Amino acid sequence: METIKIMPCLDMKDGRVVKGVHFVDLKDAGDPVTNAAFYQHEGADELAMLDIAATVENRKTRLEWVKNVSSVISIPLTVGGGIGTLKDIELVLDAGADKVSMNSAAVKNPTLVQEAAKRIGSAKITVAIDAKRNKAMSSGFELVVSGGTRPVGKDAVEWAKQCEDRGAGVILPTSMDGDGTQTGYDLEFTKAISDAVNLPVIASGGAGTLEHFYEGAVVGGAQVLLAASVFHYRILRIQQVKEYLRGKGLKLS
Repeated sequence: METIKIMPCLDMKDGRVVKGVHFVDLKDAGDPVTNAAFYQHEGADELAMLDIAATVENRKTRLEWVKNVSSVISIPLTVGGGIGTLKDIELVLDAGADKVSMNSAAVKNPTLVQEAAKRIGSAKITVAIDAKRNKAMSSGFELVVSGGTRPVGKDAVEWAKQCEDRGAGVILPTSMDGDGTQTGYDLEFTKAISDAVNLPVIASGGAGTLEHFYEGAVVGGAQVLLAASVFHYRILRIQQVKEYLRGKGLKLS
């Protein structure tokens, strides 16, 4: 049995952690450094920090945010948003990130995935795949980019396979239909991705109850369970989630 990991996510805008529903209606969710330190203390296995406005605002990731957050934690930090070149990746890693997450840039320039994997190793390359339901796609899920604002007419599951072939080390699928709703991960989408690739998959978007985390691992096939709202608003605590999953027979770190 694979070890399941818990990964809180800091969605960043204007220097603050924010959280919305379906990628919009953003509300303040606190200071990133305070949240990062709190989550490490709570037992998080990894942390994600996504600069959600970088691509839409056509700018790079704010490196000072990476430096500030990485300085207060020792758990692995994955940083995404506005990463479009090998130089961007190196700058983010130099600022203290352990891994990078690419989304729009990988879709725009798929060779970036293989170049990055060759340069820094597959284990440090996460490809984030945002999707929404579309029956015209063979899997039923269409890839969207630019912070969920632009559908690209490409099958999201097929894209995950291509990313694996190009050297990605982790896939982070987020269903826009479930994001921020706390109604559960999109298990159909998560499972479609985890069935299609032989890589660790991060379940993301919609976790709201202890049962949702269990379903993400067992039904969705994810090895990493990412959540934001339930942790930011202290609806659930990380140790509470871990104890519940252990009680269900799952192996956790």
